[in-house]
Amino acid sequence: MELTVIGSGAAYPDRPGTASSSYLVEHVGGRLLLDMGQGAFAGLAGRIEPAALLAAWISHLHPDHFVDLVALRHYLRYELDPPGRVRVLAPAGLAERLDGLLGQPGFAAESLDVEAYREGVLAIGPFTLEIRRVTHTAASYAVRVSLSSEPGALGLVYSGDCGRADDLAPLVRPGDDLLVEVSFGAGPPPVEGLHLDGSAVGRLAAATRAGRVLLTHLQMRRDPAAALAAVRDTYAGPVELVRDGDRFTIAGA
Repeated sequence: MELTVIGSGAAYPDRPGTASSSYLVEHVGGRLLLDMGQGAFAGLAGRIEPAALLAAWISHLHPDHFVDLVALRHYLRYELDPPGRVRVLAPAGLAERLDGLLGQPGFAAESLDVEAYREGVLAIGPFTLEIRRVTHTAASYAVRVSLSSEPGALGLVYSGDCGRADDLAPLVRPGDDLLVEVSFGAGPPPVEGLHLDGSAVGRLAAATRAGRVLLTHLQMRRDPAAALAAVRDTYAGPVELVRDGDRFTIAGA
């Protein structure tokens, strides 16, 4: 599998040109998008044909993780002839929120096939998704993505927004790549149970023997070097802070 960072920013990034949360996972059998925060559509459409997505998977219903579905919907509705459609997997209530943004009942359904998911395992094209609820909102989820054709293969664990690192541990197999939020940087967290800091990520990665840590969703005015150092205090493996446009091969997947 190949991972492209479409958007690495938090709810209000301060680096020009940075989109909020969005990550593209690709394999010969198809493409899957994880989240679609503000600014993500341009980064996606500049790389692939958006209508070719197998699905977009949304971790939770905060706008910095889903709001550019509005732009995707407009594109599918007005730029393609005939209009296109994309499957969207999300916690319950997403379609109503999109409709409410425009004050237009049925707005989402014109171009997006929105399906509510719960904890469990889903197969989407060549991918197996293992979904687990995490602490953040009342319905926030993390996901492990691996290849259905290779049982036992390494995968990518994406945290979404997560306030307790222990919630992610059941998803992580030794050697997996961990794409994880580090909103509170070096810490300590100013609010418990909302987002992670580097110390929590480092302990998680060490305990689960993650193969690599890819940090994302760092809030503005948090020191990137200090965040990396906090992870490295307890985790000896490779770790880096991702940026929009970065590409990674998911080892063994």
